[in-house]
Amino acid sequence: MKHKHTESAAEEIPFLDGKLLVAMPGMGDPRFDKAVIFMCAHSPEGAMGLIINKPADDLAFKDLMTQLDISWDDKLTGPKVHLGGPVEHIRGFVLHPASYHVEDSTMTIGDDFGMTATQEILKDIASGQGPDQAILALGYTGWGPGQLENELRQNTWLICDAPTELVFSDNDGSKWDKAVGSLGFDPRLLSADGGRA
Repeated sequence: MKHKHTESAAEEIPFLDGKLLVAMPGMGDPRFDKAVIFMCAHSPEGAMGLIINKPADDLAFKDLMTQLDISWDDKLTGPKVHLGGPVEHIRGFVLHPASYHVEDSTMTIGDDFGMTATQEILKDIASGQGPDQAILALGYTGWGPGQLENELRQNTWLICDAPTELVFSDNDGSKWDKAVGSLGFDPRLLSADGGRA
């Protein structure tokens, strides 16, 4: 896909669907401290992503199913519930491998991922028919037109690939370090000031 030429090559930021945004130290917003965000959509109209390393420790998947009156197979554990971001934080979004797909409901993201935000996927998971791996995120992170691009120019985020083994890892505490490490940096050496490469 070709994008219009802008006045400065430094201004061109590729669309980041299917990538990870990794918060730089010293961001200043505690909601995004050491956040790793899976980017679901990015276009000139804005961007949307799900934080994948901030678990909602006080909320279990089966509790949500009870609240939604969805019958539950007690032998199943279900995916870990995460705080996906500050926008629409009572709405659920399920990030999963592309092998699971609900017609007219699943957003395909690259070759490896899908995101579904309907109760159908929750019912499938609750009955053991859902995707093998999943993250249930409450809320999402959103940016208006040009907002994410401005944050990237200010070195607020690092960008890296999103391997499924990192995205769906049970070890949320290691995701930030692993994402930073995948770029060849020692996370301990990142300063809060950032810098241009």
